[in-house]
Amino acid sequence: MKTYHIQNAPFIVPTTDGKLIEEHFGNATDGNTAISIAKMIAPAGWSEPFQTPKFDEFTYIIKGKKQFIIDNEVLVLEAGQSIKIEKNTRVQYSNPFTVACEYIAICTPAFSMDLVNREDE
Repeated sequence: MKTYHIQNAPFIVPTTDGKLIEEHFGNATDGNTAISIAKMIAPAGWSEPFQTPKFDEFTYIIKGKKQFIIDNEVLVLEAGQSIKIEKNTRVQYSNPFTVACEYIAICTPAFSMDLVNREDE
């Protein structure tokens, strides 16, 4: 029995906003509810509504920039920077810039639409 698993076929999460989400491990890929790991590409001009997730989210920026509004504070992270946002924190994610933002998102427990608590758009 193998004690490792190489992910060669991440689950491509269907979206309607142009964002590419490749879940490598998590609810959709392997049923893991403890952690999810996904590679994301947010196109220029992309944004999500405010949300108050019931999971911690770690984000590592690979390319481009990503904007975060946390407790009415606007933060912009660039390639090479990372952030941890504690669960039950109201946050809004966006890419109001002119180039796509590529990043890794890790959620504990794993990302689930039942846990994200997005506000009405």
